[in-house]
Amino acid sequence: MDNMISTQAVRHSCGACCTRLTGFGVTLQGVPVLEHINLHMHCGELTAIIGPNGAGKTTLLRAMIGEIPHVGALRFIHHGNVESARPLRIGYVPQRLDLDRTSPTTVLDLFVGALSGWPLWLGVRARRREEARGHLAVVGAESLINRKLSELSGGQLQRVLLALALAPNPELLLLDEPVAGLDQVGTELFYQTVSRMRTQYDLSILLVSHDLMAAASVADRMILLNRTVLCDGAPGDVLVSPLLKQTFGFTLAEADRRRQDGESGRLSREHCELPEGGKG
Repeated sequence: MDNMISTQAVRHSCGACCTRLTGFGVTLQGVPVLEHINLHMHCGELTAIIGPNGAGKTTLLRAMIGEIPHVGALRFIHHGNVESARPLRIGYVPQRLDLDRTSPTTVLDLFVGALSGWPLWLGVRARRREEARGHLAVVGAESLINRKLSELSGGQLQRVLLALALAPNPELLLLDEPVAGLDQVGTELFYQTVSRMRTQYDLSILLVSHDLMAAASVADRMILLNRTVLCDGAPGDVLVSPLLKQTFGFTLAEADRRRQDGESGRLSREHCELPEGGKG
C-alpha cells in the first residue's frame, strides 16, 4: 500500500507563519452546513480536503473568501504568534468559470481588468502587458497572453486562473476541484505547477479534491471533512483510517484496484453522494 501513496521526499515549511480557522461554521437557511472547524495551515504546506458531496468542502472555501456568511475567525499569524493587522490575502481558483463563448475578451484583458481597473477601451499600457506576461510565466502560460478566453482548453484556462490568483502574491491559496474535467496530462501539469508554487512562494495551499490518489501525491497533509473535521493528518494516515470506509463506503485498496482496472481515479457521484444531499 505504500506504493499507492506519494513517495515524494519529505519537505518542511518555514513554519514562520500560518493561517488559522477557529470555531468556523456556516448555517444556510437555518441548516448547519459546517460546524466546529478548527484548522491551522502552515506556510509552505499543501493541505488536501476530501469528503463526499454535501460535506461542505466548497462551502468552506466560499466562506473563507467572504462570499457567504460564517461564524468563527479566519486569521493569519506571523512568526512569534503575532496576528496580522491587515486582512488575509487570499487567492482563489474556482471549480469552473462560465464564459461567454462569443466574447472577444483575451487573457490580457482579463489580467488588466482584474488587477488594474484600467478601462480597456483606453488601450493596454506596455507596463501592464509585461506585468501580465510575468504572472503568466510563473505557471508556464505566457504564450496564452493574446488568446481569447473562449479559445482556451480546460487546462489552459485553469493555469490562467491560477496565475491570476497569484497576483498579487497571496498568503493563502484556495483551489476548489481545479482539475475537474481535465485529462490526465492536464491534471498532472496543473498539480506539478501547484506543488512548485508552495515552495516558490512559501504558500499555504488548501486543495479540494475528489481524486484521493492525485491529492495524496501532492499533499503534505489531508483532511477528511463531512460537515466537520473527521480526520486530519498525513495523507498516508488519513487514507488508511477506518473513517474513510465509513465515509465513502470503500477502502484505499479498493479504490486503487478500480484505478488499476482502468476505471477513473476520481470518485463518482454515486460514491460521494450523501443521503441527505446538500452542497459540497
